[in-house]
Amino acid sequence: LAGPALRNRLAGLKVLLLNVSRAVTRDVLITFSPTEGPRMPNMTEKGKAGKIQLPREMFQSLSSRTVRVVVTVLNIQQLHMFKEVNQTGRVLDNTVVGITVGETSISGLRDPVQLTFAHGQLPPGVTRQCVFWDLSKGTAGGWSISGCVTQPGDKGTVCSCDHLTFFTLLLNPVLDRSTAQALMAVATAGCGVAMAFSIFTIAFCILLRCRFRLEETLRINLGLHVNLGGSLIFLNLAFLLNSGLSNGTQPWTCKVLGGLTHYCLLCCFTWTALEGFHFYLLFVKVLGTYIHHYLAKLCLVGWGFPALIVVVAGAIGSYGEYRIQTVDHQVIARLCWITSKHLLVHYITNCGYFGLIFLFNMAVFGVVTQKSCCLQATGAVQGDRKAWKVALVAAGLFCLLGATWALMFLTYGTSSAPVLYIFTILNSLQGIFIFIWLVVLYYPKTKETTGSLSHIIRHDKTATVSQD
Repeated sequence: LAGPALRNRLAGLKVLLLNVSRAVTRDVLITFSPTEGPRMPNMTEKGKAGKIQLPREMFQSLSSRTVRVVVTVLNIQQLHMFKEVNQTGRVLDNTVVGITVGETSISGLRDPVQLTFAHGQLPPGVTRQCVFWDLSKGTAGGWSISGCVTQPGDKGTVCSCDHLTFFTLLLNPVLDRSTAQALMAVATAGCGVAMAFSIFTIAFCILLRCRFRLEETLRINLGLHVNLGGSLIFLNLAFLLNSGLSNGTQPWTCKVLGGLTHYCLLCCFTWTALEGFHFYLLFVKVLGTYIHHYLAKLCLVGWGFPALIVVVAGAIGSYGEYRIQTVDHQVIARLCWITSKHLLVHYITNCGYFGLIFLFNMAVFGVVTQKSCCLQATGAVQGDRKAWKVALVAAGLFCLLGATWALMFLTYGTSSAPVLYIFTILNSLQGIFIFIWLVVLYYPKTKETTGSLSHIIRHDKTATVSQD
């Protein structure tokens, strides 16, 4: 029974055993490939396989006359090994090469071991990094660059390391300098624009609340929009403060600023979820029952729940300096954010949290669209609804529910620079979209506020509709 399982386990493992004399007069050369494993050089396949060059210094320093050299080539996809926690890069061809000479640990070599990883042209926006498996990192080990130098080439990358262990070439998705600088400039300018239109949105909602004091449902809707606009203002302000003050700040200041930025982002996500929840009540449940201090309870959730998450994340030391690097490892920007050691916190509190909100809000958006189309067909909504106006209202509702943030799930990878531009620009315009949506929806040219929730409900108490 153990035979087939063992064969499957060893399917991705290939080993070469060599007995090398201590009196070797030149470097030892070995070739390897992910498919054929390690072997002695074959000049007919020049450039098609990787190379391992062991310096003669290594053998001359050994006490025994003859030593055994073991070269192991592993396919980690088949073996399910060497999986680092929160690993962002990928291993070239899923290949890890292990080298041992004799029975002693070898380190501090003056003439380094050279491994040449053969590959074709790599995708743009990828940085190559020679790494080895360090058992001292974390509980199960992790990739480290200590003692290794990366020399990139067109058809291969040379890794020069001063010790022996398991090596690989890690491909990390990193932006080039020009793209990173352009994105930072777009994000900074967009934050200013978003803040301005968010202020306009809040002012517009306050004026409407004063005008329609007796319309309780309308006042609740506008109150939600005010809080969402406020969260956008705080988020953009936190980003501007972060990008301007993060360089040269004290560690505790950076932790506070990172926690503040995280809190503002979570508040923005939470208020989009509350907008979707309110739409659900209006369209599906028909908010006919009175909820005592309804808006106050929403504010407690919208501003309180993110604070609870940030306190827990801060208690485990998640915040600190986060560096944005270029392909040549030069630091473009330093931000106070969740550190690289706690990426799991980012995946859970940001990606996972927003993922759930996005799924719920898109379901609500589908219900809203379906109900609106039914009302238009049955004539429940009076007034001239032009196609462009309906499309604009739908697009505004789409942004109101935070759909533009969903592009962050597409920004991971080696070819995500165009998506990063789209993501940055659309989220910078989110405040503008919401403002235009509110103006079109709440300030019609005629006296009949077509599409307004309060007027539709008066026409048909049983209709589960809303476009606020």
